Amino acid sequence: MSKFLALHETLELHELLAFKNLCLTKAATMSGLAQDEELKAILLEDAAIGSGHIEEIQRFLT
Repeated sequence: MSKFLALHETLELHELLAFKNLCLTKAATMSGLAQDEELKAILLEDAAIGSGHIEEIQRFLT
């Protein structure tokens, strides 16, 4: 198996990374604005999971 990604795979990972960054930004911002504690907890959990996904994608790209 090759250690390198094909060009289209790299581009797809960059697109996915951009989307995940947008989702993380939105969840983090909205958690600060949310007044309902349950919703705030859901958004913070989503932000933590999204951060893990971003780190995993970045490992593929480096």
